[in-house]
Amino acid sequence: MGKKSKHIKPNDQDKPWAKRHSTVRHEKSERSIKNTFLIYCEGKNTEPTYFKSFPVTTDTEVKAIGLGRSKTALVQKVLELTENIEKDAEQQIWIVFDRDINYDSVSQGNQDFNEAIQLAHQNNLKCAYSNDCFELWFVLHDELMESALNRTQLYKKLSTKLNCNYEKDGKSIDFAKSLYAIFLPNIEKAIRNAQKQHKSHGDAAYHQQNPCTTVYQLVEALNNVIRK
Repeated sequence: MGKKSKHIKPNDQDKPWAKRHSTVRHEKSERSIKNTFLIYCEGKNTEPTYFKSFPVTTDTEVKAIGLGRSKTALVQKVLELTENIEKDAEQQIWIVFDRDINYDSVSQGNQDFNEAIQLAHQNNLKCAYSNDCFELWFVLHDELMESALNRTQLYKKLSTKLNCNYEKDGKSIDFAKSLYAIFLPNIEKAIRNAQKQHKSHGDAAYHQQNPCTTVYQLVEALNNVIRK
């Protein structure tokens, strides 16, 4: 004998378990996921919140997660988490991290940065790296950067533009929720600037590509599934 379908009594409609049952059933019947973005970020607030703000189509799912790890350690963790996940056009796995120059250990940091990108590519993971930091992507919405700047200098530019102390206030989740809307009007300009900047470095080692960010590649992929 087959299983009886669950029936929710009229008096039980407002109970938590009833609402949960109704929601799950509705989502399964109404939503069919065709595209999935698994985005693993070094930062826990700014990057994941920004990427989750993209208004993608209903058949697209964006899961952006901040793992609090950096460079090679981040890539290794993502490989562990996605070991049994098929990587294809419909199931995209991205890793987002920065170089974040530490002048006390430049040589070690350069090696870690380069090896992280190489390890990601060797395992068919898409990599959105930034040199020096993720905030370069936001600055490119206003200007093409050709001189190397560190994160402190980039934060200063953003503090002036956004009328805040970016290093202090711009890293919160609440603030990060506003970033997509703030920068959206110039997003195509930022993509062009980032492409030109990236191309200008040719075959230079990754740590020598400063300034440079390949976040534009992830943004382009997300823009392909934006609601019209």
